[in-house]
Amino acid sequence: MACEKVLGTVSSYFPGQLGSGERNRRANGLSSGKTGGTISAKMPVREAVQKGLATVADHPKGGISFGPFTLFVGERLLTKEGVPVKLGARALDILVTLTSAPNEVQSKEDLMSRVWPGVTVEEGSLRFHLASLRKALGDGKDGARFIATLPGRGYCFVASVSQAGSRGDDDKIATPSFLHANIPSRLGRMLGRDEDVLKVSVSLTASRFVTIVGPGGVGKTTVAVAVAHHLMSAFAGSVLFVDLGMVTDPKLAPTAVASMLGLSVQSDDAIPSLAAYLRDKRILLILDTCEHLIEAVAPLAASIVDAGRHVHLIATSREALRVEGEHVYRLGALAYPPNGRGLTAATVQKFPATQLFMERAVASGAPLIVSDFEAPIVADICRKLDGVALAIELAARRVESYGLQQMAALLDERLTLLWQGSRSAPPRHKTLHAALDWSYGLLSESERVVLRRLAVFIGYFTLDAALEVVTSTTLDRTAVFEAIDNLVAKSMVATHPLGAMVRYRLLDTTRAYALDIDIDDAQATDLAVRHATYYRRWLEQTGIEWTTLSAGSERTPHFAALNNVRAALEWSFGEGGDLAVAVGLATAAAPVFLAMSLLPECHRWSERAIASLSPQTRGGHQEMKLQAALGVSLMFMRGGRDAAREALERGLAIAESNGDTLDQIRLLGPLHMFHRRTGKFASALEYAKRCSAAAATVSDPAAKALAHTNLGLALHVDGRLVEARSELEASLADEFQQTTTIYLGFEGRILATAVLARNLWLQGYAVQATECAHQAVEGARDMDHSLSLAIALVWAATVYLWTGDLQSAEIDLDQVIALSEPHSMTPYVFVGRGFRGELAIRRGNTKAGIDSLQSSIQKLHTLPYELVTTELSLSLAKGFSVSHRFDEGLRTINETIKLIEANGDFLYMPEALRTKGDILLSMARDSDEDAETCFAQSLEWSRRQGALSWELRTTIDLAKLAASRGQSKEVRTLLLPVFERFTEGFDTADLKAAERLLSARA
Repeated sequence: MACEKVLGTVSSYFPGQLGSGERNRRANGLSSGKTGGTISAKMPVREAVQKGLATVADHPKGGISFGPFTLFVGERLLTKEGVPVKLGARALDILVTLTSAPNEVQSKEDLMSRVWPGVTVEEGSLRFHLASLRKALGDGKDGARFIATLPGRGYCFVASVSQAGSRGDDDKIATPSFLHANIPSRLGRMLGRDEDVLKVSVSLTASRFVTIVGPGGVGKTTVAVAVAHHLMSAFAGSVLFVDLGMVTDPKLAPTAVASMLGLSVQSDDAIPSLAAYLRDKRILLILDTCEHLIEAVAPLAASIVDAGRHVHLIATSREALRVEGEHVYRLGALAYPPNGRGLTAATVQKFPATQLFMERAVASGAPLIVSDFEAPIVADICRKLDGVALAIELAARRVESYGLQQMAALLDERLTLLWQGSRSAPPRHKTLHAALDWSYGLLSESERVVLRRLAVFIGYFTLDAALEVVTSTTLDRTAVFEAIDNLVAKSMVATHPLGAMVRYRLLDTTRAYALDIDIDDAQATDLAVRHATYYRRWLEQTGIEWTTLSAGSERTPHFAALNNVRAALEWSFGEGGDLAVAVGLATAAAPVFLAMSLLPECHRWSERAIASLSPQTRGGHQEMKLQAALGVSLMFMRGGRDAAREALERGLAIAESNGDTLDQIRLLGPLHMFHRRTGKFASALEYAKRCSAAAATVSDPAAKALAHTNLGLALHVDGRLVEARSELEASLADEFQQTTTIYLGFEGRILATAVLARNLWLQGYAVQATECAHQAVEGARDMDHSLSLAIALVWAATVYLWTGDLQSAEIDLDQVIALSEPHSMTPYVFVGRGFRGELAIRRGNTKAGIDSLQSSIQKLHTLPYELVTTELSLSLAKGFSVSHRFDEGLRTINETIKLIEANGDFLYMPEALRTKGDILLSMARDSDEDAETCFAQSLEWSRRQGALSWELRTTIDLAKLAASRGQSKEVRTLLLPVFERFTEGFDTADLKAAERLLSARA
């Protein structure tokens, strides 16, 4: 991120120096007639640098001064206190380029192109000459800072610069005779604040008055002190630090500043004397810890800045001073790693919050070596402490006493606000509790009440939520609004833009402090009920939106609010909660949990809510919705257990008794899926037909899309490919754009697209099938919906296996397993492992493949989850045959054929018969006749289904049999008519095999 500009435009920084005439432009090789070659008076410095226009004309005629140096660009001369400084030509060119845009980051590429125009040089040359320049300037010695390096970004000239040789009397800089400088020592190593220091320095140079605002312990004083050291040379040592933290009487604030300056004040009002003294001084004044004296410090700061034209002032405060000329710099917490899987030690060490934690822990005597195992623990600690430097330091001091894991557990149980800090720290920073006591003591009574009530929220909340929940008979909306505004100003409530609205939150440390403030039980219960009631209403109003949200920023605000739903559920079902509120909230939350693939939460709260139903509410709409959600979540988490079926059937019975057709459709769809997944394909087809018939009587687009999807899936498994394709394509029509996620727990369009891909391959359209499979996976990725993505990946992988693209299949199957394990989608783990077994067999690792298939099939039977077991059993039979275990192979394929006949997944019958024929041919006994019978039956099934790809495979086997008998003419007679019916996919495995056979017999 680039430094911000010190002063808006080139013309405003060097008035009258740019674009001042053709003579200047020609002197620099620029012509006003050249496209992109004119330096506009309104062109920002950054743009001028990027265009390569910052040359002699970018500097004032008299030169510029910084610290003890003056640079005369036209004369290519640098002086220090009037004495020329010896500097190489390239180093001088670098200095000219950097000072042409002070406080602007210039990339290494820009610098090299400016200093070595038209020449390719190594980056080492730039570093060498920069080192020479820094040495000549004394950069880094005695607090002097001129050139900053921003890793990965470039370099920035950070010293304060001024025009040399043209000052009037009023512009004279104070001499270095200022005797009262008392700036505290800066930290030996400051983490994560370099950019803040640069930005504050830039803002201070431009505006002269900056207030650094932030919550207690975030590091405001540390940054202010660092800025002072950063600008020390620019103010010739004239820097004064005034700690107002020990001043308790607001009337004494001006006197404290005056006394630090050595002024003797003879009146009750010290401000006039201060203003008179500072009128002609160039000084950097720091007023630290102003929040408790805000009413006195605000007019004091305004008067000083107004009176002293060359006085620069930094204030630190937990709220802005709100006076004319003030520029507020809100200091954020230290960056910490995001919440996510796979954090490594190397990743964690890149963040300043975790760096600070580790350094302070080691400095306190802890033998802390962070490995990949400890890295997530450290990241979680810093995340819980919101990156607040004081909190992190206090926690790090405890690692030596408790160890890392125990210390993290203590934070989980309760943020320890009373841990002691450094003995040298101010009293308000001795503990987190003391820091928060300091802030809390500055609040009005209404602000204290609102802060305590806001602690009911977990994480982010909206202003609307706060007004609804916090407002009561004793505190109206106007008072709440004003209090929240003041709490934000005083850094007790943080703001953050999420989506199109600003969200609010209490830092975890502040929230823990607020929750310790006692309120009576009746008030606490009333607050919790209002909180739960608000989020129930929010879920009911926004529930359908969840299914239409894109991944990323659109979902972030909703997930933030979902944390409050979870908290409300915990309270309402807990001891002292309200079961009526709990059931209503769980009913509203269940479809949202389904829509977001939060299956364990959907199961947990639906089950608890059903158990908590009163006799009066059983058999009603709430129970119907809860039973549906429970059944769907159980189905995807645990397979075809009776509990899932019973819940869905109970929901359907309630819907039928209430006569609501839409509710019936919403239960018929999951029931179709349940029977389909448990291998009862004939029953699944019947439920799909019932769903389709019911959907024809309503005008709801989502219901119609659901019906088309279900019927298309059932017909596909039944082997009726033409009808299946028609239904699947209908479900994907533009008129049915509404989602089915909220009913099925996954996006029906994704499944329809994935199954359509399989249908297309079977019908002989391999290219279209592959494209369709890819669309299904990418569509699910765009949704960022775990269950929908797992479904898409599984079916896409089967298409890749059929086409012979083993690499793509492997990638998808690995993702299925990686995705399903953390989301408790157990069936998909075994499905992924089963198909990985087929991959192993096809790559020659037959034993491992057979073992994997046998294990996966057995576990899928146990669940039960039978949707792919026929396909996996076919692979297992082929594996036995490849490893010459023919009897086992024949037994497996015979059992598979019987199951197909019993269950109704006739889609696989052509391939099962073909596989049996292959095994019979491979056996030692004379079984050619039986094999040919199987092939003939396979062809009959293939042609009846319209499965051209199955037909090709069987025809290839028959052609190979004919070739083995020396019947070359028969090979072409059998194979060519089938081969010629294909119009695409000629680079797929089966068509390549057919082409080789035909070419060999040409």
